[in-house]
Amino acid sequence: MRVEHASMRIIDGYARGGTDLAADEVWAVEAHLEACRFCRDRLAAAASVQAPAVTALVGAVWSELEPRLAASAPVPHRRHRSARLSSGLTPTMVPWLAMAVSVTLLALLLDLVGTGFGEVSLVLLLAPVLPVLGVAASWSRGLDPAYELTASVPRAGLHLVLRRTASVLAVIVPALFVAGWVTGVTAAQWLLPCLAFTSTTLALGGVVGVTRAAVALAAVWAAVVVVPTLATSRTSFALQTGGLPVWGLILTLGIGVVIARRGAYSVLGAHR
Repeated sequence: MRVEHASMRIIDGYARGGTDLAADEVWAVEAHLEACRFCRDRLAAAASVQAPAVTALVGAVWSELEPRLAASAPVPHRRHRSARLSSGLTPTMVPWLAMAVSVTLLALLLDLVGTGFGEVSLVLLLAPVLPVLGVAASWSRGLDPAYELTASVPRAGLHLVLRRTASVLAVIVPALFVAGWVTGVTAAQWLLPCLAFTSTTLALGGVVGVTRAAVALAAVWAAVVVVPTLATSRTSFALQTGGLPVWGLILTLGIGVVIARRGAYSVLGAHR
């Protein structure tokens, strides 16, 4: 398999500090350098010409660190594996995901015992916004003590956004599936709104930040659908089978926007 290497224009620009490169080019070259020794060697040679002061500083730091690193114990392999897993599921996400699953189980219990809301299913009513809360928690500056470190790594763009979103869905969707099956709610009725809300959150997140987009969409859903539905004790058209084509269209548009603006997630503003 042929490997595509970074061009010398990008290598030289990155060696100078990346100020003349687009954000997606910086993200791409950093991700490529992780796995390409050839381009790392080219970058080292370019840095000695483009930024000799930086090269000298790195050499001085390395001369201090090398003896200490040689004397330190190697990291167990299982710790490397846990570090890779942490990029998808962080400790700060665990309580939020546990809360989302608990809310799902509580909604299921209320549906089974009767809540006094007529034909309204609380599982169906809450399904679209439950993953959104987990996605918001995964990108919250205030909740993640390692936010700055995470946001600065080479794969902190769309790659990491999608990994954390998939981790959220992997926990919440099975719980919703069980709750929907027990209450007799058609899977498409909750799954399409759930995925559509998630994709819309990511699409808006590339503009205003993932956390802000999640909070705004959850607030709109509560005001436009949840409150009127509970007040009238009737399932909103948005949650009936007739509304599924609309949710499918929203899901498609959301995915399209995420793909079209994939470079926006390499900017720190997407992590707000």
